[in-house]
Amino acid sequence: MVGDDKLWGINRRRKGIDHTWAALRPIRTARSYGGPVYVILDNLSAHLNWKFRRWAAKNKVELCFTPTYASWANPIEAHFGPLRRFTLANSHHPNHTVQTRGPARLLRRRNKNTRHPDVLAAQRRERARIRSEKGIRWGGRPLPTAA
Repeated sequence: MVGDDKLWGINRRRKGIDHTWAALRPIRTARSYGGPVYVILDNLSAHLNWKFRRWAAKNKVELCFTPTYASWANPIEAHFGPLRRFTLANSHHPNHTVQTRGPARLLRRRNKNTRHPDVLAAQRRERARIRSEKGIRWGGRPLPTAA
């Protein structure tokens, strides 16, 4: 829930359609007002399953796929660096359960100390202003110049 400045995550031993569904159902339930939910996904083959796509369409979940080799287009990727650095780097966890506790602790602390919505809005405006001055689109690509 990037727009709310809150992060939420589930850590699983393997990736698959059942785990993706398990992660998305609570998100859909949390947004009970019935508005659309936009979910940014990579190109994992489980995300392309027809049952999954049908469930998403029926439940007003818009699946937004990032292009292959374009992690820069996924706004959540910026949060993975600190998550890895502060919870997983140079660690030797005895099992998966213990390994999961670190990221969960970090997410709880981060969500407890969220930034004020006015501060977030001001930061977004400032980033947009800087990008427009430099002629840069969202994602870091320069604007095309007229020849």
